[in-house]
Amino acid sequence: MPKGLCRFCRAPLRTVFADLGMSPLCQSQLEPEDLDKGEEFFPLRVFTCDECLLVQIQDYVGPEKIFSEYAYFSSFADTLLRHSEAYVDMAAKRFGLGASSRVVEVASNDGYLLQYFLKRGVPVLGIEPAGNVAKAAEAKGIPTVVRFFGVETARILAGDGMKADLLLGNNVLPHVPDLHDFVGGLKLLLKDDGAITMEFQHVMRMMAGNQFDTIYQEHFSYLSFTFVVKLFAHHGLEIFDVEEVPNHGGSLRIFARHAPHGDRHPGESRTPGPRVAAMLETEDRAGMNRMDHYTDFGERAKETKRKLLDFLIGAKRAGKTIAGYGAAGKTNTLLNYCGIRSDFIDYTVDRNPYKQGRFLPGTHIPIMAPERIRETRPDYLFLGPWNLANEIMEQTAYIREWGGRWVIPIPEVQVRE
Repeated sequence: MPKGLCRFCRAPLRTVFADLGMSPLCQSQLEPEDLDKGEEFFPLRVFTCDECLLVQIQDYVGPEKIFSEYAYFSSFADTLLRHSEAYVDMAAKRFGLGASSRVVEVASNDGYLLQYFLKRGVPVLGIEPAGNVAKAAEAKGIPTVVRFFGVETARILAGDGMKADLLLGNNVLPHVPDLHDFVGGLKLLLKDDGAITMEFQHVMRMMAGNQFDTIYQEHFSYLSFTFVVKLFAHHGLEIFDVEEVPNHGGSLRIFARHAPHGDRHPGESRTPGPRVAAMLETEDRAGMNRMDHYTDFGERAKETKRKLLDFLIGAKRAGKTIAGYGAAGKTNTLLNYCGIRSDFIDYTVDRNPYKQGRFLPGTHIPIMAPERIRETRPDYLFLGPWNLANEIMEQTAYIREWGGRWVIPIPEVQVRE
């Protein structure tokens, strides 16, 4: 996409939604030998298009640099696994999926979701650009194509007879720099009577929850339902249902199909369900169709930064120790934006062995195994992935033994005992 132009309508980008300064790639953890080397930092400046109201970051970094090797493995989040299993149960029943069906997942990661279709005997195919993550999926018996998805990949797979009865992608649409190529690919790979489901963080919930830490280079777009309806319609796809799901601080799950034309579906009702109109109305009432609704988000991020630093400075002056939990993307955005380094947080832990022994990008906070918490008994445990707060607090309930407490930074600082 040419710099300074909207990735959907190509209008010039002029209105800043939020400016979080400069930040490294959020999943670019450092090896010990990298600590004395320079790091690349990129602008975290987000715009709202004056014409179509798409909230977006310019692609300062190409997807090949971000996703060809990736440190995020979905299977380490128990909450996500439970969510995925429930989704598979719903989808198998709703769409009548069985041994003669084919389910294709775009950005299938380590097979965290497709494994549940496989257990039901439903043929599956994953499409995942990160080779290191795809290997984990293949070890689970999930055939995986290691490619970026778009029109070209869809044509190849469709030509090989791999069209999908169910085509899904969870938390991938915001990661796509070329929305037209991606959704055009969905259109090509979907069977005539097939269905698409996509889940993505809802920008309306992001704004209401002050979730500025979900801004990073990997997220090229921040999506409203109104915009996604327009995007899919542009490519001949019709959204016929929508659900709100709790993931990532508030997400939407959309259901789409080929838009009706002629008499291809005789006798079938093609009217979108009532939740489509209800969600469009909800967004309109919330102000999502007015440019002035988008203008104060950046100021709220600044105030949250000030409050968080006030808390951390007070805690350290009182002699308290602070450890982190989670080396997630949102953790890195928050720490780099606020200038929080090992002078505030001694270390962080993560269940993903791929990250252990490395260091957070930009802040150089060491990443350790969760067992380190018991060894050091910190006064506070700082929860970077606040969207998994309940899961993490349950896993680390033992910190109450020494009076430890949890710090949840978003939407503003809270301390839980």
